[in-house]
Amino acid sequence: MAIRIGFVGTGGIANAHFDALSQVEGVQLVAFCDVDKARAESAAGRSGGQAFDDFKVMLNEVPMDALYVCVPPHAHEGAEELAAEKGIHLFVEKPVARTLERARAIESAIQKSGILSMVGYHFRYMKTTQQAKEKLQGQSVVMAKGAWDGDMPGVSWWRQHTLSGGQIVEQTTHIVDLARYLVGEVEEVFAHFAHHPDLMPHSGGDVSSAGVVNLKFVNGAVGVISNTCVLRVPGEVGIRVYTPHLRVDVFHNASHLYEPNLRVEHSTRENPYLNEARMFVQAIRERNQSLISADYSEGVRSLAISLAADESARTGEPVRLV
Repeated sequence: MAIRIGFVGTGGIANAHFDALSQVEGVQLVAFCDVDKARAESAAGRSGGQAFDDFKVMLNEVPMDALYVCVPPHAHEGAEELAAEKGIHLFVEKPVARTLERARAIESAIQKSGILSMVGYHFRYMKTTQQAKEKLQGQSVVMAKGAWDGDMPGVSWWRQHTLSGGQIVEQTTHIVDLARYLVGEVEEVFAHFAHHPDLMPHSGGDVSSAGVVNLKFVNGAVGVISNTCVLRVPGEVGIRVYTPHLRVDVFHNASHLYEPNLRVEHSTRENPYLNEARMFVQAIRERNQSLISADYSEGVRSLAISLAADESARTGEPVRLV
């Protein structure tokens, strides 16, 4: 029997998920909802299914097994709770919400319903990331250095701090999550952000142009994550993790392993969106949450670190998490 999937949000990242799901056997895309109904109709025209501009109508009228929620951070307005109430499994793009209060309300609804959940931290589903995690098992991590260096997305909501939370919340959350996944939980955050309105690729926004976030992990390791959204040249996206006798690097398209007298570099063309789509569908078929590395609660914990960094940069004080 086909796994029937609907979408709330059909722009931007949703297209990567459309393409990935089209390659997974036994999947049927049945409904698409967007505040811009023409965009939902375009998605329905490509993939089949019905178009809506109201997720309540869609969820009440169209039977489905799973729902992808691919909306901006500020736009989580009840689709997850209604899906959970109806027993519809959830895939939620990162970050899972704009505020912890909103995220925890959704988390509570998911836990109460017993549905499966997955968050779009696609780095976790890359073979290079899994290889790095395996190599780090039993090792004493002392430090991690991560970065998300790039330019600014063109959508207007992204450059409004109240809507997106800025780069640390909306983009660099991937690196925050990688740090948690490879190193461990974070107990303290101290951040500094820079603001250069004249250097921004797009005008009319108030998000920071660059930032540096210091992390103190529960296990005693330390870390730093930097980001900038003003580059017109190539930057770095990924993380380096250090132990006394091992260094592992994980990037979008490559991984590196360094040990005494050994250096291994591996490039990859794998599609992490396809990897996570296959895993989500398999988990639904088997009713097996353990197949999913990043469930909704994992998304809440990673969001908490990004929001703590934003708070620290604003107040000039470190923020404790545990």
